[in-house]
Order: sequence, then structure tokens, then C-alpha cells
Amino acid sequence: MEYKRPIFQLIKDRLITNPSYIQVISGPRQIGKTTLVKQLFQEPEWHGIYVVADGFSEDSVWIQTQFNLAQQQQKNHIKPVILAIDEIQKIHGWSETIKRIYDEQKFNSTNPITLILLGSSNWLMRKGISESLAGRFEQWNLSHWTYNEMHAAFNLSPEKYAYFGSYPGAMPFINDEPRWKSYVKQSLIETAITKDILLMNSIEKPALMRKLFELGTLYSGKILSYTKILGQLQEAKNTTTLSHYLNLLEHAGLLCGLSKYSIDQARKRNSIPKWQTMNNALLGALWDLPYEAAQQDKRRWGQIIESTVGAHFIAHKGNDLNVFYWNESNAEVDFILEWEGKYVAVEVKLSSDKVTGLKKFAQQFKPHKIYQLGDSSLPWQEIIKMDPRELF
Repeated sequence: MEYKRPIFQLIKDRLITNPSYIQVISGPRQIGKTTLVKQLFQEPEWHGIYVVADGFSEDSVWIQTQFNLAQQQQKNHIKPVILAIDEIQKIHGWSETIKRIYDEQKFNSTNPITLILLGSSNWLMRKGISESLAGRFEQWNLSHWTYNEMHAAFNLSPEKYAYFGSYPGAMPFINDEPRWKSYVKQSLIETAITKDILLMNSIEKPALMRKLFELGTLYSGKILSYTKILGQLQEAKNTTTLSHYLNLLEHAGLLCGLSKYSIDQARKRNSIPKWQTMNNALLGALWDLPYEAAQQDKRRWGQIIESTVGAHFIAHKGNDLNVFYWNESNAEVDFILEWEGKYVAVEVKLSSDKVTGLKKFAQQFKPHKIYQLGDSSLPWQEIIKMDPRELF
């Protein structure tokens, strides 16, 4: 039986109860957006039509044509018709055309067609819908798969999840690591950078952005200033360029920089980033160590686990949960979670090294709760099974 992500039932319920609203589904590449829609179309309640805007030759006329064809099919079906348009962010002026179609249906049609819009760039999707579609849509921003989803779908262990990450399409290759690494690099990383960033944005130095992605991913779980990054990237001009490129990489679901926790909002925004891959498959694919060898290297395995916990928190982030780090002098706390006005501090420590950051942070900020993850305390394997909000 094909696995369905939990969000499947939520979207299905919305299509049944509020069919007049446009359903906007966005998120990184290769996380199952298309599969989700095709699973929805297998349900008996409706007839589904799926089309892809796969190039830049399509325009508003193409959208109108697809809609007209859907209307013709509607005449032959008793069931409601749903039209899903994938990669719609590639079409210039798409949101204005969709707005016109939606408004015309609302006032003139007794049997309107439900619209689903899919896109791999959450930023471009948000920009389009906020400009033209206010009050007409519901948005679903899909995250990378969680451990619970990967375990349910592929029976993946926590350790393999930590190294091989959570791209469902890469799972058939994990027993052939060279093939797996090649697939992640070429089919996932290169495709996301080329189609979601370089084709959709004006990038002065694409080679520099690729190197920033590789370096930032290899430093996942570590705090490193843009100034130090500049020293390793000869083509870089200034930190503003790097910050802009990192922002684009985050919108593509590849790499982000956590801000330092501070009561002062300006200090949060201007802090040195803690680099965090958004899917640990990216770190595993770029590393020179295979899975078994990585587990034997305590230092590097510790980095993998910390990056795994960070990616888990990011996948659950949403609009209500924020993720930071904290450091001061020689004291550091790996993750600070903010939810409903409360803060919890989480330190990942697999070794027996003394932990001082939690105590100093607790004395200074009085968090709601503190946690130390490790083999002798709360296992990291349990954390990745939890919604981070359960920690509060």
C-alpha cells in the first residue's frame, strides 16, 4: 500500500468542505508534492486533471487554455473537477490570471472548477498569492519528511535517517552508497539550484553560490561568520552577497542559517549564522565518509546528530515555532526553541564532555525548560520522533 503523508487527509478534507478556495501547495523539490496530488486524484469524490508548466514558453494564455480544457472535461463528468497546475511560479503573471479565472467562476459559474497550484519555490509562490489572491486561497507549505514519516514509509532506523536524510526518492539507493550520493548530488541538489534558484533569479556568480552551499552544508551544526566564509571563497565580494545567496538557498529548501538568540530583535537579525542543512541527505552526500565509517568517527558522527536534530526542528518550524542558537564567550547552547512566548534550551552532547552552556543560559534568561540530549540522558533518537512543541 502506497504511503500517504499525514497532510494528505488534511488537504482532502479541505477540498471536500471548502472546494471554492484555491489550494496552494509549495515546498522543496522531491518531497512528494506531485505524488500527494496524484494520490488525491485517486480518491472517488472527484475527477482530477494534472498539468505541468515545465518551461518559460508558457504564459497566461496557456493557463487559460488548461482551464478551458478542464471546463470541457467537466461537461463529461458528474463528479466535481479539480485542475492542478504544477510549477506555476515559472509563468510570468500567473497570479493575475488565476485571480481573473477565480473571480469569473465565483460570479458566473454554478459548477466551478477547484484549483490546486503547486510550486517548488515557497518565496515565489508567496509573492504571487500575496499580490493578487488575498482571501481566495489556502496555503500548504510542505516540509522535508520527518523521521516518523520515513520510518512509516521505509522502516528507516534513526541512525540511517541521520546519515541518509529524508528524500523519499533516494531511499532505493541507500544500499549502494556511491549511487545514492550521485543521485542526491545530480538529481536533487543540482536540479534545485538550477531550476529553483538560477533560472528564477538574477545570480551574478552562480559558481560562488554553489560553493557557499557546499561549504555551508559541510559546516552544518557549526557557527561560522560570513567573514570567515569569505576567506574560503575567493570569488566572494562581500558578506551582503553571501547573505543574499543563503536566503535563496533557504527558500529552495537546501540550507539556512540559524540566528543567535537575543532579546534584542536587531541582534538576532545581524548575528553570526549557525549553518544548518535542511535535509541531512545533503550533508551525507557531500561528505567523504561512508555510513559505517561515519558512525565510528565520534567527532563527525556528533556533528551529524546535531545537524539531524536541527533539521528536525526546522521541518516542524511552521509560523508559530522559531529556532535559534545561543553562545557567549566559551558557553554555547545548540538550539533555543521559541513557542507561544516560551523558550526551551536544547543541547546535543553525545560525548562525556562537560556542558556549561545550559547552566549559563538558564541563569541569564530563565527558560521554560532545558534539555540535554545524549546516550545517558534524553536520547536524540526520541527527540526526532517528537513534535518539538511537546518539549514545552
